[in-house]
Formats: sequence, C-alpha cells, structure tokens
Amino acid sequence: MLEAIIFDMDGVLVDSEYTYFESKSAILKEAGHPVEESYHYQFMGTTGEFMWQKMKEEFDLSLSVEEYVKKMVQMREVMVEKDGVRPIEGAPAFVKRLYEAGLPLGVASSSTLKEIKSNLKALGIAECFQVVMSSEEVPNSKPAPDVYLEVARRLGVEPVNCLGIEDTKNGSTSVNRAGMVCVGFHNPIYPKQDLQKADRIVESFDALDREALAKIQQEVRDEQDAASSH
Repeated sequence: MLEAIIFDMDGVLVDSEYTYFESKSAILKEAGHPVEESYHYQFMGTTGEFMWQKMKEEFDLSLSVEEYVKKMVQMREVMVEKDGVRPIEGAPAFVKRLYEAGLPLGVASSSTLKEIKSNLKALGIAECFQVVMSSEEVPNSKPAPDVYLEVARRLGVEPVNCLGIEDTKNGSTSVNRAGMVCVGFHNPIYPKQDLQKADRIVESFDALDREALAKIQQEVRDEQDAASSH
C-alpha cells in the first residue's frame, strides 16, 4: 500500500547538477588536475564532504576537505544567483498534484538543509513537504539507507509503504536498501545514470500522479511476492 512519497532533490526537483560539475572542475583545474565532466558522475547523490574526501585522496590535494567544500559552495552560490533555481521540467507541478491528492511527501537529499529549504521555497513547493531532511543529519550518506529510513520514521510511515524517487546510482541504491520501491528518473538532458537498483524508470513526470505511483508500487510488490514464492 502506498502511503508516502519521498523525493531526492538534486536532479529530481532541482536542475543543480551542472553547478556541482562546473565548480568542482574549476577547483580541480586550478589545483593542476583537469577532469572531464563524466568524472563527476560517480559522486552524484553523495554529500560534499564525501566527494571532496575522495578527490583529496585521489589527487593528493593540499587544502582541507572543509576548505574545498566551502570553495565549491561559494562558486555554486554565484551560479545560482546568476541563473536562479532551475526546476526539473514538470517537477513542481508533479509535487503539487501529489500534495493535492493528500499524499504525505518528504525530501531526502544529500545537500545541506539550508540549501534544500531555500530551493523548495524558490520553486514554490516548500509547503507541500511534511518532512525535509539532509544526509548530514544521519550517520551515513547515500548509498546507505539512513536518510530515507529517517524520513519515513518522521512521516510515521513504514518504509515498505513508501516510494522513493531518485536519479542516481547512489540514490536508487539508498532507496532500495531502505526496502522501498524506487522510481528512477532519467533526465533526457543528462547522460544515462546506472539506475539498475530502481524498480521502474521514467523520463518525464507529466503522466505521473497518485494513482500511477500506487499502481507501480502494487506491481513491484506483486513481482517481489511472486519471485520469493518460487
């Protein structure tokens, strides 16, 4: 039974991935380590601390993780100030449809809580979410299930009755490990991500509403029941 929907934010509600790619590429290039944009795909869905710790180890970078995160945040803020908060096409309307249908909604994001709240407000959908959480508030970031499990707990819903919407390998793995049905969102404007942990993949939110998601939830659970009975 579908009782709640939990959204990732970056790449699902907000088109913000380019700000991460461009800021990190600029910082790495300045440090003498130019990389292709595709290098950053492995970090999609993880926290700033996680990605900079990995890059610091890989490239033997001189500054602290905190200093690199701060530089990245400052560069991204300049980009967002210039471009505004870009919504994923159809996402705000999709959220409002679910909210108006009476479904409890949550956000489970690897961004900071300040950024999550600011972005949701800019898109005009902040009031649609009962619970908003950052991976910074739990012991382990995605692909661990911690943030999804905690959002479900705060919503008062069993994880098995939640559906998560994600656009990355780390995010869909997090939903899967939380025992939730996962709808993977492949944005046609970005290269395909590894969404093999997602139960269904969509390329648009236009045809999705409460009934469509409830149908997906039921189909996936029926398939799982049939597989476990063999």
